[in-house]
Amino acid sequence: MTSITTQLENLLNEYLPRLNLLSEDEMIFKPSPNKWSKKELIGHLIDSAQNNTRRFIVAQYEENPAITYNQDKWVAINNYRQWDTKELSQLWYLLNKQMIAVLKNISGEVSQRICNTGASYTIEWLAQDYIKHLKHHIHQVLDLEPVAYP
Repeated sequence: MTSITTQLENLLNEYLPRLNLLSEDEMIFKPSPNKWSKKELIGHLIDSAQNNTRRFIVAQYEENPAITYNQDKWVAINNYRQWDTKELSQLWYLLNKQMIAVLKNISGEVSQRICNTGASYTIEWLAQDYIKHLKHHIHQVLDLEPVAYP
C-alpha cells in the first residue's frame, strides 16, 4: 500500500495549490444543465473519498461489506455549488489525508480483503482505482490533459 499512499500524497501536493488558483466564476460554471460544475466535481471527489475511506475501514472487520452510494444524489444533497471554494478544496485535501492515514495502516494481507461496491474488489484494487478516478476528475477541474477512466 506504500506506493498507493505515496502516489496519493504526491497528487494532493501537486493539485491543491492549483485548485486554490481557480476563480469562483470558474468553479461555479456549469457547462450544461446535466453536467457538474467544477465545485460539484470537487464535491463528487469529496463524496468518493468519504465512501472509499469507509470501504477501507469496514472491509477490515466485516466480510465482503456492500458499500455503494448514489453519486448524483450525494452531490445534489450536499449542494456543493453553494460552498466556499477554499473550504471545499480544504475538505477534499483533509479527507484524502485521512484516507492516506487509513491506508498506511493496512498490511499486505489485509489489503486483499474484499468489499462489494456493486461488484467485489480487494481493498488494494479499490485504492488503486480511487487514484485513477481522482486523476480523471481533477484533470477535468484543472483543465489538464484528460485522464481516461472506465
